[in-house]
Amino acid sequence: MNRLLHRLSFKQRIWYSFVTLMTMAIAATGWISYTISSRVVEQNALQLRQDTINKSAQVLDEKLKKIVLSILSLKMSDAYQAILRDVSSNDSRRYYARLTALQPILAQLKFNDNFIQSILLVTPIGDFYPTNYMRHSEYSFYESDIYRQIQASNRDIWVTGHEDRLFYGNDQVISLVLDGSGSSPLDNVYIVVNIKVKDLLNLIVSEISRPTGFSLIDDRGNSVFGSASYTSGSTGNSSDFLTQFTADKKGNFVSELNRDEYLVNYARLEMGKNWLLYDMQSKREVLKQVEWIKWTTLFLILGSMFLVLLTSNVITKLLLRPLGRLQKLMARVENNDLNVRFHSKYKDEVSQVGMRFNFMLDEIKKLIKEVKDREEEKRRAEIKALSAQMEPHFLYNTLNTIYCKSILGNNDDVNEMILALSSMFQLGLSQGRDIVRIEDELSHVRYYLMLQQQCYEGRFEFRIDVEDETILSYSIPKLTLQPLVENTILHGFRDIEEGGFILIELGHSSDRDMLRIAVEDNGVGMDSERQRPLLPEPPMSHKGYALRNIKDRLRLYYGQVASVQFVSKQGQGCRVELMISMHKEEMTDGYIGPDGTRAV
Repeated sequence: MNRLLHRLSFKQRIWYSFVTLMTMAIAATGWISYTISSRVVEQNALQLRQDTINKSAQVLDEKLKKIVLSILSLKMSDAYQAILRDVSSNDSRRYYARLTALQPILAQLKFNDNFIQSILLVTPIGDFYPTNYMRHSEYSFYESDIYRQIQASNRDIWVTGHEDRLFYGNDQVISLVLDGSGSSPLDNVYIVVNIKVKDLLNLIVSEISRPTGFSLIDDRGNSVFGSASYTSGSTGNSSDFLTQFTADKKGNFVSELNRDEYLVNYARLEMGKNWLLYDMQSKREVLKQVEWIKWTTLFLILGSMFLVLLTSNVITKLLLRPLGRLQKLMARVENNDLNVRFHSKYKDEVSQVGMRFNFMLDEIKKLIKEVKDREEEKRRAEIKALSAQMEPHFLYNTLNTIYCKSILGNNDDVNEMILALSSMFQLGLSQGRDIVRIEDELSHVRYYLMLQQQCYEGRFEFRIDVEDETILSYSIPKLTLQPLVENTILHGFRDIEEGGFILIELGHSSDRDMLRIAVEDNGVGMDSERQRPLLPEPPMSHKGYALRNIKDRLRLYYGQVASVQFVSKQGQGCRVELMISMHKEEMTDGYIGPDGTRAV
């Protein structure tokens, strides 16, 4: 495969790249669109059906609660209490009178809730029920499965869908069996309420707009409605299917049944014995509406491939045209024509190569000119350095301070300031030398700081820390430190009247082959937005020397090995750190070139 690619021309590689990338891009876009659309449709279907199932479960719960409350009202009636008294005394003589007295209450319960199929009060002295219902006299409640269930559970129970054998008609009902003894310590007194399965089914169907596979099941997966289940919800009776229902009151999941995926929504009822209402939708049927996206994507891929085949040759020719122009310009450079330039209105990669070509030619011409201008630049830097010590603002402040102190009679301060100013100028001139010992440079900046302390009384203190006394014998360009401390006083302490501190540190680098000089203050500092224009090309300040001037002078004498680092935080001061090579002998009028050699 690699050999085949190497043998192809650049034009052919672009052509194959177009076809491959376009096909992959369109296929990926189509697949992502189909996946997102399917997911959205699936989530919407689940959410919509979940709302319906929640509402259906709520309505069903409310209906069953209403029936329970109706039975509780029955237990509080006078007729019912009279029956309990007869049961307690085992007196069956007033059975028919009690049965007659109970009829209006039973009729009222049936009238208030037509979901009730029948009501049966079972007692040791006889059964009480609506007389308009035909009781199966041969079917005793105490011999039924329902009786055995309530005896085993020892509490009120719900009996799932079954045929009503207590009364004629054999209707499908759900039974609620309650302990009928109330507060009396009676045994074998029960109230059996039969609820119509058909009406409950119709209640759920009326809440679900498109019933597809709903079912009401108990905790073992059996249908609560018995054989009268509305649809194929009984497919959920498998144990694997039941394990997907969580203990949450409601939820949804995707299940695979009979090699097909279904969207399942469920909600648990408060009534019943862990009854759960769920609904199933075929995922394939739900996603039918997004099938067109898949086919549209396929046709779009085929059409795009055909379009790429037709247009790739023209596009390739247009793309290669700038490369041909650049090739011709390079041929002219080979004949020493350095004035040629590549021009393009585009901003693509080929144009960037052309711009780099122009930059390379500019750098060549700049290097040629730089060799000529380097000595002149060195001398200009020396003049700037010498002029910095004669900054008028500093002289005015110093002389005014001397004058004021002399008027006030502070002769000691005046003498000290005049001596410091004289010594500072003497060290600054340094007999015309531009390289001085670090000891002299420190003396110069110390005199400068002493003078500034007299001019700005109480504003700041300073300290000079030297790691090793041998450092004092090394050489450094003169007036390197004075511009840094000057900027600190004029700008770092401009908004403070006292508490300023300047720390000057001199030491070796971690590998001890470089000299580290740092000037740090606790002034106002600056935020990141103000620092950005300072690096890597900070502007020249009109107050003394700024970082750019220091950087240029160090690069002039030490080459690229010298570095200047600037760190500042708003309200936390600034730190300027210089890294230069170590020289014990004083350098003459020359500088260190970029390759580390000395030039003259």
